[in-house]
Amino acid sequence: MNYAYTIVYVTDVPAALDFYNRAFGFAVRFLHESNGYGELETGSTALAFATHEVASGNLPEGYEALSEMPRPAGIEVGFTTSEVELAMESAVRHGATLIAAPKVKPWGQTVAYV
Repeated sequence: MNYAYTIVYVTDVPAALDFYNRAFGFAVRFLHESNGYGELETGSTALAFATHEVASGNLPEGYEALSEMPRPAGIEVGFTTSEVELAMESAVRHGATLIAAPKVKPWGQTVAYV
């Protein structure tokens, strides 16, 4: 068994791919001709996006759209970098909402949330 990918259901797949490309520098690995599914080049594990319509087909009993939740969902998609402050600023400049500014955790890692 191998962990292969994370899929985030979104309203606009090309816009999500574009944001992660501009904000974090991830290249687009794949975008389906329907614009309903796409992946970023993130190494051996894919970060993918699919439309809410695709989610409806995959999750027939429904789900909570992240974009409609009043608070952040109980899940993280984490990236590592030695330039946390710059990455956070880039994400915010490209449309992300700052949730928590960079902070050094007790184990020594600097973490920010957008």
